[in-house]
Amino acid sequence: VSRLPLAFLVAAAASMVCGVALGIAMGIAHDFQLAPVHAHVNLLGWTSLALMGLTLRAWPELAAGPLAVAQFALSTSSALCFPAGIYLSIVHEAPQLAILAALVWFAGALLFLARLAWLMLAGAA
Repeated sequence: VSRLPLAFLVAAAASMVCGVALGIAMGIAHDFQLAPVHAHVNLLGWTSLALMGLTLRAWPELAAGPLAVAQFALSTSSALCFPAGIYLSIVHEAPQLAILAALVWFAGALLFLARLAWLMLAGAA
């Protein structure tokens, strides 16, 4: 049995903890300048990675093979780098990392879609 769904969920839970911590810190400081960072840590990290992990758990055949590992690498790396890039864009007016990470996230999302479509067309239950 592949442990990849669990790896997605661990990455998602780590993102959730980071997102909650950032939200609490912003609330305590009454400074919400980094709200887009907080939102993307939660949206890409917690929500999207968790849904990907649960999807791979529901359809174990999606968790097998090198494309599954590639999807994990693309998705988790960009879920970490994109909020960092947003931070750099807001604080230092340097959007390059955000742009690159967004493109990597898009590649991972396309791979996820393609793998789901292939599974559907292959006649999975």
